Amino acid sequence: MSTVKNTASVDGVGPSSIVRATIVQASTVYNNTPATLDKAEKYIAEAASKGAELVLFPEAFIGGYPRGFRFGLAAGGHNEEGRDEFRKYDASAIKVPGPEVDRLAELAGKNNLYLVVGAIEKDGYTLYCTALFFSPQGRFLGKHRKLMPTTLERCIWGQGDGSTIPVYDTPIGKLGAAICWENRMPLYRTALYAKGIEIYCAPTADGSKEWQSSMVHIALEGGCFVLSACQFCLRKDFPDHPDYLFTDMDDNKEQDAIVSQGGSVIISPLGQVLAGPNFESEGLITADLDLDDIARAKLYFDAVGHYSRPDVLHLTVNEQPKKQVTFVTKVEKAEDDSNN
Repeated sequence: MSTVKNTASVDGVGPSSIVRATIVQASTVYNNTPATLDKAEKYIAEAASKGAELVLFPEAFIGGYPRGFRFGLAAGGHNEEGRDEFRKYDASAIKVPGPEVDRLAELAGKNNLYLVVGAIEKDGYTLYCTALFFSPQGRFLGKHRKLMPTTLERCIWGQGDGSTIPVYDTPIGKLGAAICWENRMPLYRTALYAKGIEIYCAPTADGSKEWQSSMVHIALEGGCFVLSACQFCLRKDFPDHPDYLFTDMDDNKEQDAIVSQGGSVIISPLGQVLAGPNFESEGLITADLDLDDIARAKLYFDAVGHYSRPDVLHLTVNEQPKKQVTFVTKVEKAEDDSNN
């Protein structure tokens, strides 16, 4: 059953569809995935009690964003301590599907909401930065794997492919995701626009003030709602380790020093900030999305419609899975028994 609220339009032209969306701005419990899931459960229940129909968590909330981690890596160098650090990080990642995914699906169903969660996915011994999607019916809908990890992320995460670029057509709108600096990839954004994305989820680790400008631009460019979710973390939220490099701007080593400042925000298709940004603390960021604003915005600009020039500029997206190994089994022809 649709959870979209239909309210009378002020001009009598028709119903206006309102969706309540909530971002959870919070830190992972590092090296403790069960405790992170418990924390997620608390925030999901709180959001649901306030009427949320969609809840979004930040990038890598399950498993943890390895901010400042170096894993003993340098050009041409590595060490035992770094390898063991990665072992712990690998142990916090989850299999998709798997028991943690089942629990998140159960939480979505229990609280009757759509749920999008950033997670570190484990496939064999390769990790992926992934966004997981769940329905109010308690179903795991699917995932998006980050196409291009950034800087040192490429040493610890694999690259996604075109087979996981979903946009889900739901009763609350067409739902999809771009993770962190994927949002700087114009062609990837265009692919999401072409799939009709209406609620654009941007789980991220970028809490900079400049990020806010990117989110406003994407909302205007795509004519869609943009929900950007970033973790708020203090130094004490991370495992104790002497080799962290959190930032080159602040050398504060105090336990209460902010090392990920959040900045989660919700923006309308008209470029209006509806809620946030919050640079102060963990918590919920909530806004009511008037889906009619999408049509209002498209009057002026439709990036893959009336404001496109396919005769001049054209994008091809390869959605085939990119497998490293393909096994081809030779089938032996059965011997005719009549010849025996």
